[in-house]
Amino acid sequence: MNRWKLPLLLLAILGYLQYSLWFGKNNIFDYQNNLKMLAALHEDNNKLKARNEQMFAEVNDLQQGFQAIEERARSHLGMVKPNEYFYRIIIDSNAQKR
Repeated sequence: MNRWKLPLLLLAILGYLQYSLWFGKNNIFDYQNNLKMLAALHEDNNKLKARNEQMFAEVNDLQQGFQAIEERARSHLGMVKPNEYFYRIIIDSNAQKR
């Protein structure tokens, strides 16, 4: 009878570990979900880093030169230099649908 105690004990421990792995707290499914969430967060983080780099480059351009300021004033504010003409072309949205 003594020779069956150790294998039964080891089998019980193995069963407990398998149960914990598949159904316990922080199981294998939670791990896979966390990996997917981590990949999505890395992707979002990379997008935000690219946006930040673009914004820093734009701020740097605005601080160092007048060309960026002039371009921004022309495109966003519609400003023109003396002796220049400003034309705005408006496309009829109803004509495009036909």
